[in-house]
Amino acid sequence: MIEVISADRCIGCNQCVSVCPTNVFDRSEGKIPVIARQDDCQTCFMCELYCPVDALYVAPDSEAATDITETEVKEQGLLGGYREKVGWGKGRQPVASHAYMVQLSRRAGF
Repeated sequence: MIEVISADRCIGCNQCVSVCPTNVFDRSEGKIPVIARQDDCQTCFMCELYCPVDALYVAPDSEAATDITETEVKEQGLLGGYREKVGWGKGRQPVASHAYMVQLSRRAGF
């Protein structure tokens, strides 16, 4: 479930608003979007994936909010964590080219 939009990182591009399939956010022109309908979040990670500045954190729990704070998210290095794991963003390696994925593909016969 969407938990945090970092006020320090967000550039107000509203990309998260545009890609959200369940209309969780309210647009704020030139400002940080608002998580207006958190309970509608499907934990699809689209908002975090498309955020160009890694300003979002989506918790993997789709059933309930975790109430994690922005400070905790920053301290744990979780902002943009999903985007990093899949290799989206400048200087990141796509997940398909990671050594463990190559080994997994070989074991599967690909």
